[in-house]
Amino acid sequence: MSDDFRTLLRAMFDAAVAAASPTVCLPPYLAKIAPPKGRTIVVGAGKAAASMAAAVEAHWQGPLEGLVVTRYEHGAPTKHIEVIEASHPVPDAAGREAAKRILQKVQGLSQDDLVLALISGGGSALMALPAEGVTLEEKQAVNKALLKSGANISEMNCVRKHLSAIKGGRLARAAAPARVVALMISDVPNDDLSVIASGPTVPDPTTREDALAVIAKYKIDAPAAVLAHLQKSECETPKPGDAIFEKVQNILIATPQGSLDAAAAVAKAAGFTPCILGDLEGESRDVALVHAGIAKQIALHGQPFAPPVAIISGGETTVTVRGKGRGGRDAEFLLGLTLALEGFGGVSAIACDTDGIDGSEDNAGAIMTADSFERAKMAGVDLKAHFANNDAYTAFEKLGDLVVTKPTRTNVNDFRAILVPKRV
Repeated sequence: MSDDFRTLLRAMFDAAVAAASPTVCLPPYLAKIAPPKGRTIVVGAGKAAASMAAAVEAHWQGPLEGLVVTRYEHGAPTKHIEVIEASHPVPDAAGREAAKRILQKVQGLSQDDLVLALISGGGSALMALPAEGVTLEEKQAVNKALLKSGANISEMNCVRKHLSAIKGGRLARAAAPARVVALMISDVPNDDLSVIASGPTVPDPTTREDALAVIAKYKIDAPAAVLAHLQKSECETPKPGDAIFEKVQNILIATPQGSLDAAAAVAKAAGFTPCILGDLEGESRDVALVHAGIAKQIALHGQPFAPPVAIISGGETTVTVRGKGRGGRDAEFLLGLTLALEGFGGVSAIACDTDGIDGSEDNAGAIMTADSFERAKMAGVDLKAHFANNDAYTAFEKLGDLVVTKPTRTNVNDFRAILVPKRV
């Protein structure tokens, strides 16, 4: 039965990823875009950017040209759209040069031209063009500190936008007066367009004061040049109502909810009642405790549903790093869940990032079986010690329960599923 549950959990994850594949979700929206009288310039950034570019080339009627930037090893073969690979989650020089060239490609266009922007999660770090007066090294330092601080994606991208020459609506400003159509794959809670890849084509409702507040909240030791830049009114981003957005259309083509629904259909076909909790934020270990409590309530009391039940959730949790181990937020969640369910048999779970990379490791996430805790004891794996050291990757590696997919070339963020069978 454990192997059956393992297979079902992996099938649910695969369905979630497939629902957000650009080859599936992009063509129907592309068909609705009227070709321009002038040129079609394709630009983009994100973990799905290369696969989105390949899908555009396969379905666009007419000439096109352009450039997109994606994460290392996330590339895809294209003929007319150049693909550049760069670093994520900490930006590097390749991302800086790609962003500079993207900005150059959309400048000097006419109202007869079309800019097709392909935007997906990860684009904020990949398209890293620091604002004037801020160096890449200074932006890297702030980014690294934010990643370790426990700040959520909205807070991180608020800071990133105000330190950027291209994000926070600035790409749209550079492209004017051309028509801009952005096709977007959401990886953020509530599908906030201004947060996806830091919203390069979207009005920014946040302010430089908000960015300074995030830095203060998490006690980020920001370089002096960064703080000085955020004090200047010139660093402010284009706001809602700005005329530059009159010819800009931002379209969601894939969302976390769509992937959760796809996974729920797989669970339902296998006889499990889906219980979708939606997009969640918070510390991974805290979110794990909540999920464990829901699983126990279902198993013991049949509330809110009688088992068998599949608890499904997405979103993006955070990890405040205090230890020195290896492990992304999904593995950390799953290890926290394993510890919270110690001695409570029958429950299996999976937690993976839909981009195929959990944090900066080589796995998508991991699987917890009903006997994970006992197997760890027998193998001499101290799960509590690994948890205290933020070392979930090593714990699941020792158990042989890492999920390795390689890059999926899409990204709708975290996927979690817990199977609660009928108790014997």
